[in-house]
Amino acid sequence: MDKVKVEKLLINYKTLEKFKHFKEYGNQELSMLEDLENNLVENQSDSPFYGIYIGDSIIARMSLYRVNRKYDFYFDPPQDYLTLWKLEVLPEYQGKGYGKALVDFAKSYQLPIKTNPRINSHAFWEKMGFQKAQYKMERDLGENPLIWMPAGVKENHIKEQDEA
Repeated sequence: MDKVKVEKLLINYKTLEKFKHFKEYGNQELSMLEDLENNLVENQSDSPFYGIYIGDSIIARMSLYRVNRKYDFYFDPPQDYLTLWKLEVLPEYQGKGYGKALVDFAKSYQLPIKTNPRINSHAFWEKMGFQKAQYKMERDLGENPLIWMPAGVKENHIKEQDEA
């Protein structure tokens, strides 16, 4: 695989059409279409969407949101962190390093990352260095988040009764 470039995706109708090539675009859990439509302003550049192109086709994509430290209940010390959502690679490009390239791009911010993996994707995330976060009912509300931490960051191990 040649050097892969991860690009911020523009929020426009052309990107909306390209998202329809992803098999999961209709799945409520993974649909980036709704997010995209809600933010649709022609060629808005402040987009949370990132992708990898081959030619003029998006072959891999993800959403990446920065969360303010005041909402950080995952990391020690508390700090801004990234939430990585909806990572998907088109089937014919899977297993070629494009998903890893997206994750490496997110890691390049050197902020902790939280994700909520899809069913059957845990092996991928573990390979990327993510670990299961200690489950806290009040915080996680039925999600099973995985986290990645850069050097110097630990998981916050505050007990549930201490959070109140």
